[in-house]
Amino acid sequence: MTRLILTLIALVALAVGWSRFSQNTSDTKPNDYTNWGEYLGGPDRSHYSALTQITPENVRNLQVAWTYAAPDSGQIQTNPIIIDGVLYGVTPTVQAFALDAATGKEIWKFGSPTKQSLSTSRGVTYWQAEGQSRNGEPEARILYTVGSMLYALNAKTGKPLLSFGQGGHIDLHEGLGEQAKDKFVISNTPGTIFNDLIIMPVRLSEGADAAPGPVRAFNVLTGKLVWTFHTIPQPGEYGYDTWPKDTYKNTDVGGANNWSGMSVDRKRGILYVPTGSAAFDFYGGNRKGQNLFANCLLALDARTGKRLWHFQAVHHDIWDRDFPAPPNLLTVTSNGPDGRPRRVDAVAQVTKSGHIFVFDRVTGKPLFPIKEIAVPKSDVPGEASWPTQPLPTRPAPFARQNFSEADLNPYSDERDSLLAQYRRSRRGTFQPLSRQGTFIFPGLDGGAEWGGAATDPSGIMYVNANEAAWLIALNKAPKQDELAHLSLGNRLYTTTCINCHGPERKGNVASGYPSLVNIGQRHDRAYVTQIISHGKGMMPGFTQLSAAEKQALVGFLFDDEKIEASGSASKDSKNPYVPYKISGYIKFTDSKGLSGIAPPWGTLNAIDLNTGEYVWKIPLGEEPGLAAKGIHNTGAENYGGPVVTASGLLFIAATKDGKFRAFDKKTGKLLWETTLPAAGFATPATYQIGSKQYVVIACGGAKLGTKKGNQYVAFALPSK
Repeated sequence: MTRLILTLIALVALAVGWSRFSQNTSDTKPNDYTNWGEYLGGPDRSHYSALTQITPENVRNLQVAWTYAAPDSGQIQTNPIIIDGVLYGVTPTVQAFALDAATGKEIWKFGSPTKQSLSTSRGVTYWQAEGQSRNGEPEARILYTVGSMLYALNAKTGKPLLSFGQGGHIDLHEGLGEQAKDKFVISNTPGTIFNDLIIMPVRLSEGADAAPGPVRAFNVLTGKLVWTFHTIPQPGEYGYDTWPKDTYKNTDVGGANNWSGMSVDRKRGILYVPTGSAAFDFYGGNRKGQNLFANCLLALDARTGKRLWHFQAVHHDIWDRDFPAPPNLLTVTSNGPDGRPRRVDAVAQVTKSGHIFVFDRVTGKPLFPIKEIAVPKSDVPGEASWPTQPLPTRPAPFARQNFSEADLNPYSDERDSLLAQYRRSRRGTFQPLSRQGTFIFPGLDGGAEWGGAATDPSGIMYVNANEAAWLIALNKAPKQDELAHLSLGNRLYTTTCINCHGPERKGNVASGYPSLVNIGQRHDRAYVTQIISHGKGMMPGFTQLSAAEKQALVGFLFDDEKIEASGSASKDSKNPYVPYKISGYIKFTDSKGLSGIAPPWGTLNAIDLNTGEYVWKIPLGEEPGLAAKGIHNTGAENYGGPVVTASGLLFIAATKDGKFRAFDKKTGKLLWETTLPAAGFATPATYQIGSKQYVVIACGGAKLGTKKGNQYVAFALPSK
């Protein structure tokens, strides 16, 4: 009898324990509202919560409920997920962890800061089977990536599930073919779940050395590749004739990948995939044509990967205008063929250029007219830019599209210099790059950026935007024999590093690229070699370099490269030659890093997608240096998205001023703000445990010149 009682107690304890780690992977149900169960809130990527405890009336009473300090510091882009009282997140060095979401106490952590990726991570994916276990292993699992490795972890313990792939992980080079061998392939955005599949985004190089970027689905139990959709089509596939013959085989054309994440209509089994530009991003003489399925919103059968419909937002992209965030799935009111209003399940895609494309989710029909406009022709020898580009007629862009001399920054002491740059450079919508320099506005980081937009059930979209101009020239790239007089390390720096860090290695802090001058005084060789190999933040890893080449490059950076007696070195590695290179990823700023154009430099927008009309628009954030002088409401560059709630609130951090803010979602009125321990370049999450609602934000800083941080901070109302 005693043994029977103990057995029953154990079974009850096991059931209670597993309920804490369970989640229904079907569409959201009322009892799931306490969770923030998926990246950006759910499969619709709506950033929306039905919670109502924190309201416009009491939000001013929010206080810190708990903090969690990671063992490392640096940029954190993670939108954490919360499943029945457990929060799952990622540290700055991409260690996965689980916390008690009511206290911030660590339950488990996976990985080591000395062996982890130096890239960023936007979070993890949770999957729970409809059964109890398989081969004795629990089915509740966390799937997340470290570099090119996709791991499956036991959600309860954080231990790798050995039945997945090879010892608990698979390599995301799987299924990419010989063109991807030894090339940079990682993922820093969570995968999307459909049934027992996980469909993975990948980040690739944006140069001529880029791997191809097909969309791939893997089995969540075994890690086996299930289906592939070729974004650079192969013979017999739709879109093959929009590229030169056999482009899919080429080693100098890649990309067209999804890096920003996806959304999924699980009821219909439709996956929505926004793709990036083909690489090299700024010159396409070797990929003449429309280039399907780069820069597309793809609707795929989630079970098979079969194309259902697509829309291409940029034909033959030469401006790096990839889609920056997952699309939002929502329901709006739209006029039908008979002119009568009807409810339509829609998909809305924000863009770097500040536009929103809205479609019928099933048919792909635009809900607002889209016009093909004539655009300027490229005069770069060998280039063949596309003659037209699509623009939606509604909603109006949420970021400025052009600027004049009158729009130069009135707060800069260097107006004459800014004016000279403005007058000698090309500008205008879809203006091709040129030798004298061309403004890309909004810049390469948006408009919209990876934080994406929020939507609520009424059909309102809330999107934060950057309004920075970038100034980029397209120059002739030197051939290898023209660099033969340089040492191997210098030659490698010239071909792989100079665009971002400059000919004098001084970098460009305003654009996010650090100085490499005297780098040996700040870091050791092992650390620098690791960054060259695996990348860090925005920087891709140069996996194609041999050990000798990495040694030579590090020697050059440390100013002690050992030069061969002949004065030259062995031939460079496998980088394909492209005849042009950009002058650098350069923002249009004055010498102090202040934007060259007048504010606002960041905005927050509420747009009614039922009508295409704006509800409100306000500056978001402040420029700290100007705010200190009493100059406010400038807006600020921002990264990370908003969260909206049923109670009428919008929460957002994202700005370089390090504030976390709550707005009235109906009016845009600021209701509450607090200063974070470091800037929160991430999307927050909200959840409820028992009777208490929490809002949590990752605070890593380390971008836009802000200080480093390592904390997750949760806020709640005081206990009664």
